[in-house]
This record gives sequence, structure tokens and C-alpha cells, in this order.
Amino acid sequence: MLTRILAGGLIGGIAGGIVVGAIESVTTTPLILQAEQFEVKHVASAAQILLVHSSDHGAAAGGGDATRTLLTFAATILVAVGYVWMLLAAMFAKGEAITARSVIPWAVAGFFVTGLAPALGLAPELPGSAAADLEARQFWWIGTAAATALGLAAIFFGRGVVWTVVGIGLIVLPHVIGAPRPDEMASLVPAELAAEFVSASLVVQALIWIVPAVIAGYAIQRFRSA
Repeated sequence: MLTRILAGGLIGGIAGGIVVGAIESVTTTPLILQAEQFEVKHVASAAQILLVHSSDHGAAAGGGDATRTLLTFAATILVAVGYVWMLLAAMFAKGEAITARSVIPWAVAGFFVTGLAPALGLAPELPGSAAADLEARQFWWIGTAAATALGLAAIFFGRGVVWTVVGIGLIVLPHVIGAPRPDEMASLVPAELAAEFVSASLVVQALIWIVPAVIAGYAIQRFRSA
């Protein structure tokens, strides 16, 4: 069974990562590139650099874009494989049957833990956006994800009202504490662009959990029937 889980997770992660990477390339990546242009213009203006868009710079950017795209695909695939292996391991430990349908609630829970819950305090950010200290944000994100995971486990696997209350309390606690905030709410990125990026990023985060998981679940089903 473990061999099937590892193989199915690898297949799902690679195939799903490619699918999600392609979606990223036409949704979030163009928004990041647009935001970087605002950042570059601001730096150029501050430094009074007049020739930002030289021909050499344009040629380098073209090559850099291709490399960046490949690295983005590679990173997406690695994240997808990691996510789906964690999800399958949790299902296996719980004794759940792994199918293309049964993985969906687990994948949605994974998105809630790592995507939606942290985004309530720290929304996905574009380059040039106002942001608090990086270490403070990382610490809060990790704490929120851990508390949310434990809270969901208490709600769905605990028995009785007490566990439900404890679970809700754990999920709410990081937001009561509050996410770190920047000293100055000044952003180089237009609000419309930032809002579009938040919504697109959350969709991509949901897909990177669900698509690889469904493919992996289907692959494991096929392995069992072979």
C-alpha cells in the first residue's frame, strides 16, 4: 500500500503540478510581472535613472522570463508532490480509503489550513506591497496553519461538544492575536492589481491541493484494480 501511495502521489503531484503551473502562467505570474514594473519604475525614479529599458536589459529579461517560467513550474510540481504525499499519509494513518472522490474533503481542508485561514490575516502579496517584518509574518503564518490544522482535527475527529469548542477556539485564536502589520501602509502597487492577485492566488492555492490529490486518488484506484 505504501508503494502505491508513494507512486500515486508522485504521479498526481507531477501531473497536477503541470496543470496548476500552466494556470499560474496565465493568472498570477502576469500580475507579479506587472507589479514588478511598478517597483522598477519607483526605483528608477528615486535613483533618477533615465535609461531603464535599454536593449540589453530587454534581451536579458526575455531570457530571464524563460528561466523564471521553468523554475516556477518546477517549484509548483515540488509543492504539489509534497502536499499530496502529506494528504495521502494523513488519510492512510486515519485508515481512510483513498479514491479520487474521498481525497477531495481532505484537499479542501489542506487549502483551508495553508491558504484560506492564513490569508484572513496575511493576504497574498505582490512585489512592492506594504508588508510587515518577514520573520514576524513567517512565525504568524506557521502558527496559524498549525492552529487551524489542530482545530479542524478536533472538530472532525474529536467526540463531543467540548472538542468542537476547542477546535473553533484554536482556529480563531491566531486571528484574535492578529497578524503583524507594516509600519506604513504605503504600497507601490495599485489596489485593483493587488485585489486581483489575492483572488487569483487563492484559486491557485486551492487547485494545487485539489487537482494533484484527485489525480493521485484516481491513480491509486487504478493500481488496486490492476
